[in-house]
Amino acid sequence: MADAVTTLSRIFLRTCRIYPKPDLLMDKRDGRYRPISTAEFETRVRDLSFGLREMGLRPGEKVVILSENRPEWVITDFAVLCAGGVTVPIYTSLMPDQIRHIIADSEAKIVVCSNRDLWLKVEAVRGGLPLLKQAILIEEEAPRGVWSLSEIMAKGRRAGASGVGLFERGAEAIRPGDLASIIYTSGTTGTPRGVMLSHANFVSNIESLDRVVSFRDTDTALSFLPLSHVLERTGTFFLLANGASIAYAEKVETVAENMFEVRPTIMIGVPRFFEKIYAKVMDQVLSSSALKRRIFFWAVKIGKSWADRTVGGRLIPKRLALARALARRLVYSKIVSKTGGRIRFFICGGAPLSEDIAEFFYPMGLIILPGYGLTETSPVLTANTLTSYRFGTVGKPIPGVEIRIEPDNEILARGPNIMIGYYKNESETRAVLRDGWLSTGDIGYLDGDGYLVITDRKKDLIVTSGGKNVAPQPIEILLQANPYIQSAVVVGAGRKFISALIVPDFEKLEAYAKVNAAPFRDRSELCRRDEVVAFLLAEVQRATPGLASYERVKRIVVLERDFEIEAGEVTPTLKIRRAIVEEKFKPLIDALYAET
Repeated sequence: MADAVTTLSRIFLRTCRIYPKPDLLMDKRDGRYRPISTAEFETRVRDLSFGLREMGLRPGEKVVILSENRPEWVITDFAVLCAGGVTVPIYTSLMPDQIRHIIADSEAKIVVCSNRDLWLKVEAVRGGLPLLKQAILIEEEAPRGVWSLSEIMAKGRRAGASGVGLFERGAEAIRPGDLASIIYTSGTTGTPRGVMLSHANFVSNIESLDRVVSFRDTDTALSFLPLSHVLERTGTFFLLANGASIAYAEKVETVAENMFEVRPTIMIGVPRFFEKIYAKVMDQVLSSSALKRRIFFWAVKIGKSWADRTVGGRLIPKRLALARALARRLVYSKIVSKTGGRIRFFICGGAPLSEDIAEFFYPMGLIILPGYGLTETSPVLTANTLTSYRFGTVGKPIPGVEIRIEPDNEILARGPNIMIGYYKNESETRAVLRDGWLSTGDIGYLDGDGYLVITDRKKDLIVTSGGKNVAPQPIEILLQANPYIQSAVVVGAGRKFISALIVPDFEKLEAYAKVNAAPFRDRSELCRRDEVVAFLLAEVQRATPGLASYERVKRIVVLERDFEIEAGEVTPTLKIRRAIVEEKFKPLIDALYAET
């Protein structure tokens, strides 16, 4: 981003002015990706912005977006922002009562839903939303009492026809300190809180990232993380500020197919995404011939040695360089081709990334840049970059951000990207914001070179009956890298030893049971078989050889289903709600320890 801007509305105006291109946005319809030009994007935002004003939207008022990722999400977002409104995103996976809470708490007067099914979630609780005045549907013919998006745009087109320059003047009148969005946190420990972020908060993060991460107008990104997640949202602002194109995945299940079609150069993901790619690669390798397996593991060994030297800034011996080139031709190129073959780098956030997975992909040219932040920080606080990288860390603080480690190892942050506060919740705001410093609730440390290492959530630390502190997240990351383990939750607070709730990869586990003569009628019986439990416990121990004795998992419960958003066990961003999980599975956990 060459010249500084101060608001998201000005970013929009600047992008439309200096990045005319035929494919600024892309979505897949009728079996192919359809481009949306910069000019069409500008027109649709302008028309919708005027239309929303005609519907009664005034500066400072809130508009809820309840939609999957698609161009209309971003068009609606900028239309609201350019009208001086406040966007309130909601995850599509939330239940009606959770949606009611967010709409009511935010005092939103307009809700935009992508389809009839999502609108029905709102309609089910509309009786408890007296402030909600207007509803808009993106897809299909709108039911009685609901407007279609095309109708609102038509209203806006007529309203804006006679006002030359009116849209630009309105967008430019917005001030940096104006509220831009209220984003409700996932709420791992309680009721979601509305994080208030200003235009200046977002723009400061965009400008800081622009100094350390290289996005270009020739880049194409594939978007699949929910736009209701602050990382994907800020990433979208950053991409468009630099003129990059954005294509939208049809759904999470088709990301692999869409990558091959779009051939992106940049993607934003979470650790689980990379863990699944890794597991799929390993599945294919382990089912291949002995010769192919030997070549693959030789290539992995060469890659690790090359990556360690490259990241450490050490000289690459000629023999190692030649070996890596051969490994690239024999092994790496086949994996890279599955991504479309053009990836420059991935950005990873949302949770700590396994060091082994980062090291695995790095020598292939599939560079994953782990970073760290929170909704409350717009979101990025630290980031690894192409020129400043350290495995096992979340990078150094980005320009303008300060990081401080408290005596109890909690991470504090200060900078222009820190939230205004929690909406209508001064007590919670005072609890986490003191003298400009935000208490993150995460624990970690800065290494000797200033790279931040996250060890866990402060509230998640397990204290055993022997007084040992155990951080569960790093253990869970190791376990979930195992091909037989889909999900894991480590438990043991107040107990003599550490145990885990294990959700297996049922496809692989069922195949194992059949090969090893362990018959079962259904998943419930499969999870109870002694030999299956013993096998998975051995896999758990094999995945965690370097842990201290008090950190090692001694017993496991094998669950017959994964943790569910609808059951309140995980957040929409797939973070475990530990208190709920431990309460729900308490009888099974108690039985583990009762046996001792």
